[in-house]
Formats: sequence, structure tokens, C-alpha cells
Amino acid sequence: MALGLGWRGAAMGLLLLGVCQVGAEEGILHAAGSDTSLGVKQYCVRYNSQWMPFPKSLDDATKFQLKDLTSTRLCNSTDVPPEGIKGKLVVVRRGNCTFIRKAQIAQKNLAKALLIASMTGIFPPLGNKSDYEMLTIPVALISYDDVQSMRKVFGDHVSAALYSPPLPAFDYSILIIFFIAVFTVAFGSYWSGMAEYGSESSSSPDSGPQTHEGSKSKESAAILTPVTVVIFVIVCSAMIVLLYFFYKWLVYLVIGIFALAAAVSLYNCLAALVKRIPYWKCKFSCVERSFEVRLLILAVFCITVAANWVVFRNEDRWIWILHDTLGVAFCLNFMKTLKMPHFKSCVLLLVLLLIYDVFFVFITPLFTKNHKSIMVEVAAGSGSVGEKNTGNYLMGHAVEPLAHGEKLPVVIRVPRLVKSVATLCGMPFSLLGFGDIIVPGLLVAYCRRFDLLTNTSNIYFVLCTIAYAVGMILTFIALILTKMAQPALLYLVPCTLITCSVLAWRRKEMKMFWAGSGYEIMNRVGTTSEDTVEIVTEPVSEYS
Repeated sequence: MALGLGWRGAAMGLLLLGVCQVGAEEGILHAAGSDTSLGVKQYCVRYNSQWMPFPKSLDDATKFQLKDLTSTRLCNSTDVPPEGIKGKLVVVRRGNCTFIRKAQIAQKNLAKALLIASMTGIFPPLGNKSDYEMLTIPVALISYDDVQSMRKVFGDHVSAALYSPPLPAFDYSILIIFFIAVFTVAFGSYWSGMAEYGSESSSSPDSGPQTHEGSKSKESAAILTPVTVVIFVIVCSAMIVLLYFFYKWLVYLVIGIFALAAAVSLYNCLAALVKRIPYWKCKFSCVERSFEVRLLILAVFCITVAANWVVFRNEDRWIWILHDTLGVAFCLNFMKTLKMPHFKSCVLLLVLLLIYDVFFVFITPLFTKNHKSIMVEVAAGSGSVGEKNTGNYLMGHAVEPLAHGEKLPVVIRVPRLVKSVATLCGMPFSLLGFGDIIVPGLLVAYCRRFDLLTNTSNIYFVLCTIAYAVGMILTFIALILTKMAQPALLYLVPCTLITCSVLAWRRKEMKMFWAGSGYEIMNRVGTTSEDTVEIVTEPVSEYS
């Protein structure tokens, strides 16, 4: 976002980029040597199912003799050895020419399949549709280290088969993702309402002088008016397009912004708890300002945690715990500090981002060269050039690459609990984008504040939270059933907006709910006389 929202807007513009599904294209190379006592080995490969689909089971796969040509890159017909490669499963080195070019030469020389050994990471190969439509042989990428290991185990005589068993449709990690999302939305909205209610109470005429904490709460709040909502969506669109073309460089900007925002967010979340502890309140002065020692220690701790994430961000075996902790703090802090002044702004924000989500997932494949959506390409870390692709991101599940590349840190990640072919290819995760938590969460937070300011017993907050949970369930059901890219906002936006609208209409509060701070309500306040009351009007909140 722009115009006065500072780093919040920049980080907010990045959190919507990891919220889609990419088809899982992991396969297995089943290898065996001439000596049966050596057993069999399985290796991870990645392929593009649009080029040539793999058999779904080993029984349906055909075994071929493997021909190791990793001393060449097969970019010219002269790279084919004199004895030929007819009927072989050929392994060549990556580089010097496109994957399509290598496949065309292998196919022309009657090879049965092509493996491309990569030293920098493996991923499904990409290419123009007009080129790969002519291919009739399977093509996949394999780790060069795996080729070397295969040679050491089996020697020069290896028979191998390629197949790709389907991934399990459901994994229990999705339930963990669901509870994290619903908890974050519910707690963040509750906190947002209490923070504003407290700051308003402290600044009311009857509450005496405004406290420093209440003043600070007001200063840190950022208001999403209709104008800033439109600007924010434009910035989001520009950011994702820039990432599509310049991912290799901009990914580090995203990492830096997230690290800074995560440190600040973690501090704000923990400071709210630390300030409730009635001990260690000693202070010291520096440059005419006083600092609490405990808060200074907390700041150092939060910076250290964020720095550790930056250093170890690719250690997938354990860093996901720290990453998710920072991610939840990030979402909570945004929901507390970004305020929706009325339902009108909520509707505008959610509808525009729904259009944004659908456009970049479903419409952009009509314009890209490889017919992949820009959202999918950016979430996968590939950008506009296939050589930069480093992994598969799925909202339902994701498989990290064997050789780590930089990934956008804008998702909640939980390791998958059901083992599958994906386990060969790295540590598989279930993912959910931050945007799918924060964007609907801003509406839920508005409902919470509206409940507090109108004394409606949290009915808007509770029902909107339930609607968010239902929307998440519908999203996961659609993901499992269709196995296609699913913009979560496609389900979350209608569920939450319709629920709030129907509730306000049934309670005959739509005008007040729609206008928010712009609507004046009648309040009874006591006067100096015991027997009379004065009817006055005042804004619902200070954002009039």
C-alpha cells in the first residue's frame, strides 16, 4: 500500500503472492542393477505432465536400459555416441540449450526417455506448447548427485522405469493449517477490537487525561479508506507482475521486508504480554528519552529471532516452526494496526482482491508464453523463465526442492503427515498464504469493533469468524476435489461478506454497519440533573 502506510503497505502488498495451488509433478525413477543382490533404489524426478504423462504405478511402467551420457549436454546431434541411444533411457547434463532441444534430439535418435541431470535443483521443465506437443517421450529432471549415487551402487548396467503414483488427496496437516488460520483471525480480531476500544475509552471526556499507551495505539493505527484500498490493490498487481519478471532479484527484497516486519510484529505481540507483568519496570534515560529495560531486552530478542530466521530460512526440517511463529505474529500485528473504518471499505477491499486473485490465477494463463498463471509462477519461484523455477508451492501441499532456492516467505507452512512420493523429493508441506488470513481478518476485526461500540454481544464477530471457518473448509474441499489452482478468497469473500450483510439486514442495522464511523448514533449520557437525560449524537469512533 502507499500514501502514509509505510512499510506496512509494502509488506501487505507482498503477502498475497503465495496463495495458490500448483499441480504436483513429482515422479520416481525405479532403478535396479544386473546383480539382483544389490536390490533396487528409488530416486526423485520432476516432470511436466503436459509434455508426456508418466504411468501411475510401477506395474504399468516399462523398464529400459539406462544410458549415462552425463559427460555431454546433448545440444547437438554430434553429442550422440556412435553406438546410438535407440531404446535407451538417456541421462544427460543440464545446460547450454533448452530442455525441448535436448528432448527433440533424443527423440530423433529413438531414445525411449530422457533424464536431465541438474546440479542446481530439480523442477518440472517448462517450454512453449507448440514445441512440447511434438514430443512423444517422457522427459524429467533428476539430481546429478542421484545419478552419481546410482552409478556407485549399480555400476554401468542399470535398468530403470519412470512412474508417478498419485499424491494422497487429504493430509492431516491441512487440519493444523485450518486451526492456525481460524485462531489467528479470531484472536487478531479480538485484539484489534480491544486495542481500539481501550484507546477510545482512555481518550473519552470521563476517563481523564489520555494515557501514553492509548495515544501510541492511535498513532500506530493505519486506516484503509476506499482511496487507499484502491491504491493498495494497484500496488499488489504491480508487485506480482514485477516479481514474475524479476523474481531472481526481488525475492531478496521480499525476504528483507518480511524479516523487518516480523521482528516488529513479534515485538508488538510480546510487548502486550510483557507490559502486564508487574515486575522489572526499571528504566534508564538516553538522549532525553526513557526506556524500560525489559522492553529493550525484548527488542533485542525479537531482532535475534528474525535474524536467525534469515540465516536458517532454508533449513526446512525445523525452520518452519520459527517461520510460522513469525508469520502468525505478522498477521496478528497487521490485523491490530490496520483499521477498516466502515463496512463499505471492507466490501471494496475484499471484492477487489477477489478479482485480483481470480485474474492472476485463472486469466493470466491466456497471456503468458507457457500458459501458466502469473500467481502460480511467482508462488513457485519461477518467474517468466523456467530455468529459475526452484520448487512447487501448493495451498494443499508443497514439495521443497532438493537443492534449495529462495522462496517467498508469505505462507504458513506445516509438514505433511502422510508420506508419499513427495517424500523422495524433499520435505512436503501444506501451505496457506498470509493474505488468506489477513484480508478476511480485517473484516472480522471490523465486526469485533462494531460489536464493542454498539454493545451487540459479539454477534457480528462470532458469526463472521464462523463464516471464515466455513470458507476455509470450502476452499480445502475444492482443492481436494478439483486438484486445480484455487484462490482461497473465491470462497472466503462470499462467505464472510454475505454473512455480515444478512446479519446487519436482519437486525435492521445495515445503515449503521455500512457507514461505520460516518454514521451518528444516539447515546444517552447523564446530565447534572438526576431526573433528566440529554440525547446527543457522537460518531461511532474517531475515524469520522
